[in-house]
Amino acid sequence: MTRYFSVLFNYHQVTYTSVTMAAKSHLRNNRPVVIGISTNDALGAAAKNIGALLNYKNYYFVPFGMDNFSAKPKSMVCDFEQVKDTIEKAEKGEEILKKIY
Repeated sequence: MTRYFSVLFNYHQVTYTSVTMAAKSHLRNNRPVVIGISTNDALGAAAKNIGALLNYKNYYFVPFGMDNFSAKPKSMVCDFEQVKDTIEKAEKGEEILKKIY
């Protein structure tokens, strides 16, 4: 059986779009949702929501870190080179242990 994945790149706050509705469908069917963060507010108001999602079942994060700490002190971006590895591990129910660098 082939599994399908939703890869979400959340640039700002989550809104109800076809992508977020697809993610909700995946979660209802116990399928993984892969999230790649790229936001200027990851260490600001969005930190609470990101922290909560890190603990939820079936959410898999592409490893992420600060991209320019001196100019944008609250900004974080995922390592886009690790998207494929994250998806492959999510398919097996595994996650990359070093999520934040």
